[in-house]
Amino acid sequence: MKKVVLASLLAVAGAATVVQPCFAQDASAPAAPAAGQAGGQVQMSPEEYKAYNDADTAATPAAKAAGFEAYLKAYPNSAVKKDAFQKLMFAYSGTNDPVKTLDAADRLLQVDPSNLTALTFEAFLRRQAADALTDPAAKTAALDKAAGYAQTGLTATKPKDVTDADFEKQKSSATAIFQSVIADDDISKKDFTDAITALKTELTGAAPDATQTPGPVLQDVFFLATSYMNSTPPDYLNCAWYASRAAAFAGQYASAIQPTAAYCYKKYHGNGDGIEKLQALVKTSLTPPTDLGTTITAAPKPADIVANLIATTPDLATLAISDKEFVLQYGKPEDADKVFNTIKGKTAQFPDTVVVAATVDQLQVSVSDDSVQGKTADFAFNFATPLKTVPAVGDKVTLTGTYASYTQSPLLITMSDAAIVPKKAPAAKAPVHHRATH
Repeated sequence: MKKVVLASLLAVAGAATVVQPCFAQDASAPAAPAAGQAGGQVQMSPEEYKAYNDADTAATPAAKAAGFEAYLKAYPNSAVKKDAFQKLMFAYSGTNDPVKTLDAADRLLQVDPSNLTALTFEAFLRRQAADALTDPAAKTAALDKAAGYAQTGLTATKPKDVTDADFEKQKSSATAIFQSVIADDDISKKDFTDAITALKTELTGAAPDATQTPGPVLQDVFFLATSYMNSTPPDYLNCAWYASRAAAFAGQYASAIQPTAAYCYKKYHGNGDGIEKLQALVKTSLTPPTDLGTTITAAPKPADIVANLIATTPDLATLAISDKEFVLQYGKPEDADKVFNTIKGKTAQFPDTVVVAATVDQLQVSVSDDSVQGKTADFAFNFATPLKTVPAVGDKVTLTGTYASYTQSPLLITMSDAAIVPKKAPAAKAPVHHRATH
């Protein structure tokens, strides 16, 4: 599923339910222009009150932002500085300017370090900016910073002028954003255990509609699935459940999610039989039932599969390449050697392998479905003559080579005398001959 990018934090349902003091001139204030009164508590000079009120009642977010910037410059020690910074932050958010919104949030946190609304903006917008980065190190550093604001937000205390009910409502909505940001940071560092904890905390407190509608929360249901898939060891049953759940409500994004759901289901169950039962179950609950492991049975253990495969295959040379890989990876050393000896020294061609690492002397590629899915190499092709043109990582190439050796854990089959099979040029169209007219 594509990352959902929101133009404004306010577009996230309930993301920033803010209790803002209402400042208005009090009827009990002196009629003379000696004072303006806000909320019956804050005394202002008529000039300051007018500057504040003009900013607060401006017709557009841009005008409101300009008004509060001018007000804060003219009255840097204002008694309502916190409120002015908060309204400035929302005004910039209304103009869809994340840079200035963050600047206003930074300034608000300088005078109110535990301001929950500012911390929510900081975590959300900094994560959004980090997700747009392509350099892995820079992205992780940016996510770390966003997660720092999120961690601070989780421990924010209630302001004295906010009711318990209002603060709990705001804190609940903000917590969902904070946990999502923390999980994103964990995933970038491959800390899938902590990512699972954060995502489950987020989803437990999410509104039911949010987990059944395409958007950021449903997207995190899918990220929970991939975190289970990438855990050590992988938890394919939970991956299949949450990926299927995400696909069930993802609308136009379902086709991008379903392959992960099917992959995890097959890894757990052994084949695709009965996946319809799982697809029906996920529509009734966000979390899997406690007896899911008996409803959807697990496939036999790899060692059992290998033993049965060896016992029931008269000619091991006839095994499919995926089966041979399975034996090489999970079989007893003597069984693995027995299978490899059936192919050692033989030449084979592998179409559309995916390049994982490349030098002029060797290509490491993904051949099996598992390796392609995990973006890991299960074959290494060594070239006797250095390559003149080295394929890029991610390219698909057809290769030939001779089986030379293998390592069992992690599985890597080494091929010697490798060559890249050139792609066939499109067939040239035959020239059209026109019969001469006599």
